[in-house]
Amino acid sequence: MGSTEVYILGQKYSIRGDAPEEYIRELAAYVDKKLKDVYNAAPNITPVKASILAALDIADELHKLKNQQDEMTRHIEEKASTLASLFD
Repeated sequence: MGSTEVYILGQKYSIRGDAPEEYIRELAAYVDKKLKDVYNAAPNITPVKASILAALDIADELHKLKNQQDEMTRHIEEKASTLASLFD
């Protein structure tokens, strides 16, 4: 398990994990961008509120992607079932 140093809003963080260093840096850059977006929209917001809003935005993206994936999975299963019935 290695350690990767990243910067989020100018603060240095040491992240430990099994993931590749480049992946950790990508995640940190993504979080940094989300927080900067919040600060650009509301410059006087507190860091805690900015973090919560950024987390909600990221959670919204994840939730929408999961729903899309579930919908695609159902669609593929329906098509596979239709195709399988053609061979019966």
